[in-house]
Amino acid sequence: MPSFGVMTDTFVALSDPTRRLLLDRLSEEGGLTLSDLCEDLPITRQAVAKHLAVLEAAELVASERDGRCKRHYLNPMPLAKMARRWLGRFEDVPMTALAGFHGAPVTRPAHRL
Repeated sequence: MPSFGVMTDTFVALSDPTRRLLLDRLSEEGGLTLSDLCEDLPITRQAVAKHLAVLEAAELVASERDGRCKRHYLNPMPLAKMARRWLGRFEDVPMTALAGFHGAPVTRPAHRL
């Protein structure tokens, strides 16, 4: 069972649209440098580096040195674990289990006389 700290870090990392965009770019092409990832982004290089640090702390991105460059790669394992834990358990839930569900009861404000 994954620790709550790692799972929380993963949710926090995924909560930001810029970090999700960086993950999308790394899923399309691994081994990108910071300069590669900064292309066409409306934020500074330092901001991208901070986003990468959050992704690395959540273990969503792995990096390796290539001479003077640092290359970044998507690590899909935390996402796969999250999918199994949070989504997998609902794959086999029959839709008939929700057949009688009509939402929370509606409370109406009391009328004043």
